[in-house]
Amino acid sequence: MSPSHGFDLRTETDLPEAGCTGRLYVHEKTGAELMSVICEDENKVFGVSVRTPPSASTGIAHILEHSVLCGSQKYPVKAPFLEMLKSSLYTFLNAMTYGDKTVYPVGSANLQDFYNLVDVYLDAVFHPLLTPDILKQEGWHYELDKLGGPLIYKGVVFNEMKGAYSSPESRVRRHSQRTLYPDTTYGIDSGGDPAEIPSLTFEAFKRFHERLYHPSNAKFFFYGNDDPEKRLEILDAVLSGFSRITVDSAVALQPQFNAPRRFNQSFPASAVEGAKEARITVNWMLDEVSSMEVQLSLALLSSILIETPASPLRKALIDSRLGLDLTGAGLDTTLRQMKFGAGLKGIAIVDADKVEALILTTLERLADVGLDPETVEAAVNMAEFRLRENNTGFFPRGVSIMLRALSFWNYDRDPFAPLAWREPLERIKARLAKGERIFETLIREQLLENPHRTTVLFTPDPDLGRREAEEERTRLDAAHAAMSAADLERIIEDTSALKLKQEMPDTPAALATLPRLRLSDLPKTQPPIPIAIGEFAGVKYLTHDMPTNGIIYLDIGFDLHALPPALLPYTGIFRAALLETGAGDMDMVRLSQRIGRSTGGLSTGSLTSAVVGENATAAWLFLRSKAVPEKGEELTAILADVLLRARLDNRERIEQLIDEARASMEAALAPSGHAFAVSRLRASLTEHDWAAEQIEGVSYIFALRQMAREMKERPDSVIEALETIRRRLLRRGSMVVNLTATARDISGVEPALTRLINAVPEGSAAGEQWLTPDLPRLEGLTMPAKVNYVAKGERLTRLGCEPNGAAFVASHWLRGGWLWDKVRVQGGAYGAHSVLDMRSGTFAFDSYRDPNLLDTIAIYDAAGTFLRGAAGNSGELERAIIGAIGATDRYLLPDAKGRLSLERYLTKDDEERRQRLRDEVLGTTAADIRRFADALDAVAAHGRVVVLGAPEAIEAANTKLNERFTITKVL
Repeated sequence: MSPSHGFDLRTETDLPEAGCTGRLYVHEKTGAELMSVICEDENKVFGVSVRTPPSASTGIAHILEHSVLCGSQKYPVKAPFLEMLKSSLYTFLNAMTYGDKTVYPVGSANLQDFYNLVDVYLDAVFHPLLTPDILKQEGWHYELDKLGGPLIYKGVVFNEMKGAYSSPESRVRRHSQRTLYPDTTYGIDSGGDPAEIPSLTFEAFKRFHERLYHPSNAKFFFYGNDDPEKRLEILDAVLSGFSRITVDSAVALQPQFNAPRRFNQSFPASAVEGAKEARITVNWMLDEVSSMEVQLSLALLSSILIETPASPLRKALIDSRLGLDLTGAGLDTTLRQMKFGAGLKGIAIVDADKVEALILTTLERLADVGLDPETVEAAVNMAEFRLRENNTGFFPRGVSIMLRALSFWNYDRDPFAPLAWREPLERIKARLAKGERIFETLIREQLLENPHRTTVLFTPDPDLGRREAEEERTRLDAAHAAMSAADLERIIEDTSALKLKQEMPDTPAALATLPRLRLSDLPKTQPPIPIAIGEFAGVKYLTHDMPTNGIIYLDIGFDLHALPPALLPYTGIFRAALLETGAGDMDMVRLSQRIGRSTGGLSTGSLTSAVVGENATAAWLFLRSKAVPEKGEELTAILADVLLRARLDNRERIEQLIDEARASMEAALAPSGHAFAVSRLRASLTEHDWAAEQIEGVSYIFALRQMAREMKERPDSVIEALETIRRRLLRRGSMVVNLTATARDISGVEPALTRLINAVPEGSAAGEQWLTPDLPRLEGLTMPAKVNYVAKGERLTRLGCEPNGAAFVASHWLRGGWLWDKVRVQGGAYGAHSVLDMRSGTFAFDSYRDPNLLDTIAIYDAAGTFLRGAAGNSGELERAIIGAIGATDRYLLPDAKGRLSLERYLTKDDEERRQRLRDEVLGTTAADIRRFADALDAVAAHGRVVVLGAPEAIEAANTKLNERFTITKVL
């Protein structure tokens, strides 16, 4: 076949597992490779991946990922990425730095929008306007406001990584990997070590891009129902300006150790946590894999060993009571030589050797005695179900396929191999059917007989954060002392010049270069989700007739208003106990095996929301499940056992669940601090937000600690609380059923579903009254951290504002404009958000990994002034409207559509209201924006503030305030 648009077709293959055809091309002039995947999916995806192994932990690859999206030759605006975020119908728009590659994927279901995004990303990656100021903004720089003032570091990635290093789990993951790969790029932190980032120079930064960001070192990807020939045309127009070069970016192999090695590391912890907060990981580097059968076998082995609570290695570690929960566990397939790890958090330092020995002896026993065949069968069935389902949630399927392909493609192997899973899986199943001990052999060869193993003990150090802060201050003071007066004056001038440049808006001419949609391109309505509402035996029954690729999605919900306030914090443990304590005559292992053999998985969830037009709360607990239609009868039987026969009196397991939940919630504080701060902020504003905070916020962490004490002192009180929840909650009068599948599959499962409903006790508990607490207006929550998460907000209806569609536009505008410029770009925080709950009227600002506190609050308080000044900019207003529609019209897979429809039903969020809001969004005027600005002035004057962060930062803020923060230690 002759070349097309400069591309030579090397391979064409059917991909029945994905319902696609795949073509692999090579661009003749540059040697760039293109994987073109053709299918009927309207959610189109493009991506470019560049191999970028760093040689030092300066964060060079990570900073460059940020920086190339800060203006390009064709689009010379400050942040094309931000402009597309503000005004696109994107379904995915991001970039990711890995240990050996940087990936730039975008997605959209709108064809013109998709082509716009592709064009912006191609120019950004290959023709960025890299300047010293961009490195200063996104990476690091010295900042000095005046002579005699403190010299400090500023930069988005610098502060992002300070936040990452505040997380014990992040340190465990990073240091465990470093010990396995001391001689290769994987022993380097591609994200950047805050202590090393300030050694990055602009010259090195620029050379890194010039050397590696070239088509000869790039792999391009297209997916979806767009024109395959147009793809080639688009790429050739960009690539034809380059010539082929030789790029040395290969990822070297790590030489294998002759014997296992041991390491000690520390992590920041609060003074009261003590020795029972240590962590330990045992880690293996595995052989390089070129066979999909071997990779799939290793993935299955990891699932068998640790994925479920009944997995033998996980169960042995948890049952030992040596620690609280797993850490550093699982298989990492993103590396050329994959790694596997297992470990425990919440251990005593003196028990570290016991944990290591337990891991090794458990693996030895499994290799000798053998794995339970039913556990293996369950793991294989679950893996096959997931592969067939290909359900990526809110993540576009195309992005998932690209990343899976890169697990081979990045190392110059066949990119289609990871997608063709059916034959390798059938071979594995056939070998198992013959009695072959596949996984026992892998345990022996890849783990027990593998000398490339490290054991890392992580000990809590209450002084580590202080010492690292002092070391940073020492480096800054030394740099300051080495500077002449002229040097210091230049830094002051540079600081001022950078701020002025950051504050300077893009010119209309520059903004006009960006491709954009128009309001006329937007759909005036949103397609409805199919729904039929019926009733079985007094239970509301919702069905959604949609193609689901031969899968039944079944959700069963129970109204949490059946519970008194004191029991709400127990619902998290109750949810876990339903699936992880056993049921009837089945212990936890047998129940887990039964679920794995017959279903695609069971999970639990919750919904808390205001009810539209009512002073009421929708609060529900859900048991969610999925299965193929022929397993519908067994699925409902399992659900009946789980709901009605769960062993809630299994004290040992309940105690473990409490410990695991506590460890998991505490580990989430650093990476999700903004969510905890906003949840706490809203807890005093609405009943549903108070309930949510009891179930999954800071209050839940405190409750878990109390439950742990109760299990040691009076365990019957916890068991009785769980039994009371079951008695009050699991009633037909408090129940709703939601089923998403084709009409044929729905009708096929209805008889079994009717029997399940009839098995649930009749009646309902009396509705309980919940009251929101009166929390301090300024609340400081402390944990060991180098950054802060700052939230401020209020319920706008309290301030006389009834939010409409225009308010949603204004909130979206703030997020991509004022907050981005002031909190992220100038303030150095990693992120900032403004979120408006259209059902309750609650509005909140928050920041993420923020070096500031009072300055950020001042930025929030000036948001109204910004909107009043910006409202007259018709171009920006139109962009904000388009972005608001894009945020509303998210691409959803059928199961997500069914659950969204259920949520709308339970909150009385009907189609007429949603269309009215959409019309308000599309018709937003400058006057509407100014009216919302007035509401934000009221938030500035009366809003509540919650800060989660370093105690020193909150205490320092108190010295400058008339009204002080009420401080509570969280961690």
